Amino acid sequence: AWVHGDPRKVIYPTDSYGQFCGQKDTTNENKTILFYFNILKCASPVVLINLQCPTTQLCVSKCPDRFATYIDVQASYRYKPDQWNYFRQFCKPGFNNPRKSVAQVLRDEDCPSMIIPSRPFLKRCFPDFSTKNGVLTVANQTTFRDGRGKTRNVTDLREAANGINNVLDARSVGVKIFEDYAISWYWILIGLFIAMIVSLLFLVLLRFTAGVLFWIFIFGVIGIIGYGIWHCYWEYDHLKGIPGSDLTVYDIGFQTDFRVYLQLRQTWLAFMILLCIVEVIIILMLIFLRNRIRIAIALLKEGSRAIGYIMSTLFYPIVTFILIAICISYWAVTAVFLATSGEAVYKVMANQTLCKYANLTCDPETFNTTNVTKLCPGAQCTFAFYGGESLYHKYIFIFQLANAFVFLWLVNFAIALGQCTLAGAFASYYWASRKPADIPLWPLFSSFGRAIRYHTGSLAFGALILAIVQLIRVILEYLDHKLKGTQNSFTRFLLCCLKCCFWCLEKFLKFINRNAYIMIAIYGKNFCTSAKEAFFLLMRNVVRVAVLDKVTDFLLFLGKILVAGGVGVLAFFFFTQRIPIFAQEAPTLNYYWVPLLTVIIGSYLVAHGFFSVYAMCVDTLFLCFCEDLERNDGSTAKPYFMSASLHRILGKKELSPKKA
Repeated sequence: AWVHGDPRKVIYPTDSYGQFCGQKDTTNENKTILFYFNILKCASPVVLINLQCPTTQLCVSKCPDRFATYIDVQASYRYKPDQWNYFRQFCKPGFNNPRKSVAQVLRDEDCPSMIIPSRPFLKRCFPDFSTKNGVLTVANQTTFRDGRGKTRNVTDLREAANGINNVLDARSVGVKIFEDYAISWYWILIGLFIAMIVSLLFLVLLRFTAGVLFWIFIFGVIGIIGYGIWHCYWEYDHLKGIPGSDLTVYDIGFQTDFRVYLQLRQTWLAFMILLCIVEVIIILMLIFLRNRIRIAIALLKEGSRAIGYIMSTLFYPIVTFILIAICISYWAVTAVFLATSGEAVYKVMANQTLCKYANLTCDPETFNTTNVTKLCPGAQCTFAFYGGESLYHKYIFIFQLANAFVFLWLVNFAIALGQCTLAGAFASYYWASRKPADIPLWPLFSSFGRAIRYHTGSLAFGALILAIVQLIRVILEYLDHKLKGTQNSFTRFLLCCLKCCFWCLEKFLKFINRNAYIMIAIYGKNFCTSAKEAFFLLMRNVVRVAVLDKVTDFLLFLGKILVAGGVGVLAFFFFTQRIPIFAQEAPTLNYYWVPLLTVIIGSYLVAHGFFSVYAMCVDTLFLCFCEDLERNDGSTAKPYFMSASLHRILGKKELSPKKA
């Protein structure tokens, strides 16, 4: 890819001569936009962007801003030279012969038969469409002359530029979103900083008040959902008697303005029922899991105590993020170089529909010496696309798959390295006889060094297995996308089953790998041995796995929702200027939901980063605890390494020393 690739093929459009538009130190340096002689020949914008439109393509400095035809400009070039000079900039470079017959000019495509008002988009000239009173227009005109003696309607351009209006509208929305980010970015950063502080406080408080904080949190969630139920009922009752509020969603159909649905009683009734179901589920879970919650709280306290002694672990996710960012960058750059490693392919473009050489590959250097121009007058050898017929070009798709596989392997390795490093640090806390006196001086850095020096092969092997399964899932998704149009029910059923099976396999492997890395960090054995020992250790303690591990994961998930929801509510009141103190400070936005969603998603990711360390701590302590129970019996010769609180919770008592 690095030898054959050329990213300029992505950055710059390419004209019919294979030259890049806007490239520095070339004749097209100031000509950055691609112009199409006859856009009516183009079937769709996709064809335009792929540079396969069967018309001459020329690099220009700006798009046309008026209607004009070559016939009119040629007829008046003597007494209106300005019109000729303006039109000539859209002709082939060097053409300045207005005396040449119109038929020959159009046959040889020296100049376009017409120009229409256009504007650049994706560095290409597209008709300047607009809607006036519901009628499609170009420069406020509904008709134009095509330069070949016909008056055509603007709607004839619709097929050639199908979907352009929607794309341009999306661009307009994109500009507004960019403006919102530009004036609210520092408030977004403040919101993410608040999320980080709240996450840290949440973890610190777990060490001292895990039980109280948990129950406050649970009742807070119940209270928020209860308030939501009351608000939905209030809206439902408030809309009673208002004309149109008794209509159903089916009656009004699909509406782009979702505020319309909020005027219906049925909408608020559905919200209320949904919230009631969620409320009942949470209450039932609290009733049936009350004993398991007590155990989870004890483990949370122990995990919080471990993190309190090794605070540096909270910031290790930054290292993982940097490593994954490097992997993504490497994959993206290599993919671009692979995609642009094709050679310029030229094809015969003929005006005559019966030309047998049309669309055949040609060589622009020798084209004029062939018989094609004689048999097909006006035919040209123009650039079509980037590709090639060599062995290398035939297997570019395979190379892209290999690149994707390397990407998956590297990302999984970065994640495995983080998990093994954190597991080693927390294991050093658990197996310390006197805490914190026997904890190593730099447990996180020591664990990272051990993982790099001794366990790289084991981590790479675990990441390899997971990457293979993920690549198979990617291939299955690709096949499913390609076969969507088929009517073969058996094929679709088989693909669906395979996708489901490999999804389950991936989840299982992630669970096994995670616990295998913990065993690697504890004992330093190879991946297969560690995975086997971790699996059987978990199976011997399967009830404890369900009680401790999964309940803890559920509590941490609720913590993420609390952080993201709390910061999101604060951001909502701020950006909608509903906080009187900060009403003047709040920026004026096009869409307040842009920074709001960014803050909510960002807060969730920040909380996930901190809580993932905590979850790894809990999982490590749990496996260490199970191993401690099997290796030791609490005697003087084999004392337990677990804390006194875990002794009490799990009913394990330290055995008294044996008398001589």
